[in-house]
Amino acid sequence: MLPAVRHRSSSASSSSSAAASSSPAAAATTAVARGAPTNGAATTPSARESAALASAASAGAARASAVAPRAGWGVQLVADVRAALRLRHASPRTEESYLHWLRRFVVFHGGRHPARLGPDAIVAFLNHLALEAGVAASTQNQALNALVFVVRHALGLEMPELDALVRARRPRRLPVVLTAEEVRLVLAQLEGMPRLVASLLYGSGLRLLEALSLRVKDLDFASREIRLRDGKGRKDRVVPLPESLAPALREHLATRVLRLHERDLADGFGETPLPDALARKYPNAAREWGWQWVFPASCRFVDAATGRERRHHFHETAVQRAVRRAVLAAGIAKPASCHTLRHSFATHLLARGYDIRTVQELLGHRDVKTTMIYTHVLNRGGLGVQSPLDFGEARSGRAPEIAAATAREPGPSRLGPS
Repeated sequence: MLPAVRHRSSSASSSSSAAASSSPAAAATTAVARGAPTNGAATTPSARESAALASAASAGAARASAVAPRAGWGVQLVADVRAALRLRHASPRTEESYLHWLRRFVVFHGGRHPARLGPDAIVAFLNHLALEAGVAASTQNQALNALVFVVRHALGLEMPELDALVRARRPRRLPVVLTAEEVRLVLAQLEGMPRLVASLLYGSGLRLLEALSLRVKDLDFASREIRLRDGKGRKDRVVPLPESLAPALREHLATRVLRLHERDLADGFGETPLPDALARKYPNAAREWGWQWVFPASCRFVDAATGRERRHHFHETAVQRAVRRAVLAAGIAKPASCHTLRHSFATHLLARGYDIRTVQELLGHRDVKTTMIYTHVLNRGGLGVQSPLDFGEARSGRAPEIAAATAREPGPSRLGPS
C-alpha cells in the first residue's frame, strides 16, 4: 500500500465531493460535464474514460479482495485528476492521455482503487507494458508520468522508488527525411486545406497541431512571420511565413474563412473556443475575426462546458490521411507522414548552412541535443566517408585496379566447393 496521504488540493476535493454524493452514472455525467475541455477539445474520449473507470470501480467492488473506499470512486478520481491537471494548465492532450493510462492501470488490476495498491502494482503494470505488450520506450514513459502524477497530485500520496521497474530501451532512430523534389511531388498531390497545412509544416517547420491551432491574428503578412502561441511545452515562438505561400493563404482567408465566419455570425453563432480565462476577461473576443481559426472545421460543435455552439479547427486526422494518400500517389516508398515534413524543414535548413541554434529556435526544441539528430544529413553518407567504390575511375564503372584484382583471383572451379 502506498504511504499515507500528505496533502489534497482544495480544488480537487471540492470538485470530487459533488461527484461522490450521487450515483455512479449520475456522477459520471456530472464529472464529465464539469471537467469538459474549455478550449474546444473533443469530449468523447473523456466520457469513455469516466465510464470505463466507473465500470471498473463497480467490478472491483464486487471482489472480496479489493473493496473500493466508497461508491462512485472511479468518477471521483477522474474529477480529482482533471482538477489537478487544470490547476497546472496542462494541455487537453495531456489530460486525455493521463486519464487513458489511469483507466488501463485500474482495469489491469481488476478495478481496485489506486490508493490501495502499492508500488509493486505500478511496477507490474509498467513491466507488463514493456515485456508483454511490447510498447515503445516513449509509451512506457508516458504511462509512468501519468501514474506518478495521479499518485502525487490527485491522491496526495508519496511516490516510492520503483526499483524493480524494467525500462523499455529507447532506440536511436534517425528521422525520415524527404528530398526537396519528393516534397514537391507530395505537395502536388494535395489540394485545399490539407495542401496549405502541409505547406506550412514544411515551409515553417510547424507541428501538425500547431498549424491547425493557428488563429488569424497569428499570421503577420507584412513581416512574413507566424507567431505561435502556447506551442509544445506552452512556449511561444516566431517562425517564417513562406513568401511563396502568402498569396494562397490570403485567398484562403478571404474566400473561405471570412465567408464562413460571416455566415456563422448571421446564423447567431460565430464563436471559437478561447484559451484559459480569456472568455471571461473579453466576452466578445470569441466572435472577433482575429480569434478565428485559420483552418476551421466544416461543422460546428456544442461545447460541453458552456452548452454553446462553436466552431473548432480542422481535424488532424483529415490532414494525416490526405498526406498519406499523397505520399503513396507520388510513388514514394519512405514511411513519410505529416511530421516528416517538419523533419525535412530542419534538415534542409542545416544543409543550406543555417546554424543549429537558429534551427533549434525555429523548431521550439528545449535542448539543442534534440536538434542535433538532424545533422546526420550533413555527413553525406556514413559519417562523411566517401566509399572507395567512388574513388577515381570507379565512378564510371569498374576501376582498373578492381578489374585486375578480380582477374587474378581463382574462380570457384579451381577451389572446389566452399
